[in-house]
Amino acid sequence: MNCPNCGGDELHLNRIKMVKENMANEDDIISLADFYKVMGDATRIKLLTALENGPLCVSDLSCCLNMTLSAVSHQLKTLKLAKLVKANKDGKTVYYELDDDHIKKILDMGLEHILEKD
Repeated sequence: MNCPNCGGDELHLNRIKMVKENMANEDDIISLADFYKVMGDATRIKLLTALENGPLCVSDLSCCLNMTLSAVSHQLKTLKLAKLVKANKDGKTVYYELDDDHIKKILDMGLEHILEKD
């Protein structure tokens, strides 16, 4: 039996079957795309890379990135909803940090890929 689209042989069809069996389901693919949409903003990447150094409050982030408090708060809300950062309250101050080590790894791997030399 050959592939109806390209005429590939049985081995070809087995590869197609294997790929279909191993692909993530549609809902997970949509969630992953949404994750990358949030990560696809330079301002949010700046905030995340700042938070790689440890917890910071909105005021600290504002100073580090030369952004208004309002702009930082707005972006942190988006990052928090996407579960990329978490907030911890200490008295009246809220400190933000990366949600988990996966976020740092994703940032580090992305930067490593960008900086690769041919």
